[in-house]
Amino acid sequence: MARIKDVAAHAGVSVATVSRVLNDNPSVTEETRTRVYAAMRELSYVPNAVARSLRTEATKTLGLIIGDIANPFFAELARAVEDAARAAGYTVIIGNADERAEEQDHYVRTLLEQRVDGLLICPTAEVTPLVEEVARAGGPLVFLDRTLPGVHVPSVRADGTDAIRALVAHLRQLGHRRIAFISGPARLSTGRERTGAFLAAMAEHGLEVHPEYVQAGDFRSGSGRTLTARLLDLPEPPQVIFAGDNLMTLGALDEIRARGLRIPGDVALASFDDVPWFPHVNPAITAISQPAAELGKRGVRVILDRLGGRPAESVSLPAVLVVRQSCGEGRDVS
Repeated sequence: MARIKDVAAHAGVSVATVSRVLNDNPSVTEETRTRVYAAMRELSYVPNAVARSLRTEATKTLGLIIGDIANPFFAELARAVEDAARAAGYTVIIGNADERAEEQDHYVRTLLEQRVDGLLICPTAEVTPLVEEVARAGGPLVFLDRTLPGVHVPSVRADGTDAIRALVAHLRQLGHRRIAFISGPARLSTGRERTGAFLAAMAEHGLEVHPEYVQAGDFRSGSGRTLTARLLDLPEPPQVIFAGDNLMTLGALDEIRARGLRIPGDVALASFDDVPWFPHVNPAITAISQPAAELGKRGVRVILDRLGGRPAESVSLPAVLVVRQSCGEGRDVS
């Protein structure tokens, strides 16, 4: 097994520099960091935290790393993980990656040092050497909500394909033709999947997709508001804005209200992701609901299967369309 001094020699740096890279020291240049990570991959180096975590006795704790604690979807997911783990006699330690790979790896390293029995991660877009090493080392690891290309671990996620198809059919039946989509980032599996499902559904229903009607956001409310403004400023603005998650929907709603526009009279609004307050907005927002609580429960079940030496299979649960009043339901919009 490669040692830290082997990585240092291969990368042409000191052992101290490799140590600084492993501990996210900000003094290391990006070029050096990249060279050290490449050496780790080429030598199949397993960081000490990973190696030690594979030798520890059970602590009855699980680590959970979520993408963004401000997102209601992740808050509900975390609550479900905690409840299911507690029922099985486990304590959950939670870290918020804030959609940043370096924060994710900080928590991965910290949780492994704390000797958690297993890790549940909502991965950021970047495939980092540390996550690759944890997966390669065979430790109990499960991905929630998202997947990473080339990293083969069980995942528990929602499939929104049928729900997006149902939403587009619903909008077409209401008479809408100019439908815009504020997607998530293409670097995230959820962003790619939702965009692909939207484009396929539009083609299936014979609806033209104007390139300017598909805008890439970042699953944050600020991008939802900025991109909604861009869409509304087009010479021919869309009839419907479909936002790719609940926070971007909130940003879209802020921009529409700030302009004094009526929903759905001036522009309709739909969301991927439902939240408890959507039914109480006037008009109530039509949304695609993900089974966040069930995802959390299933995630714990899968990680416990891995810990128990049982086969652990990936799980895909369907999202569903919840029809309300924000798209012109009950009125002719043609």
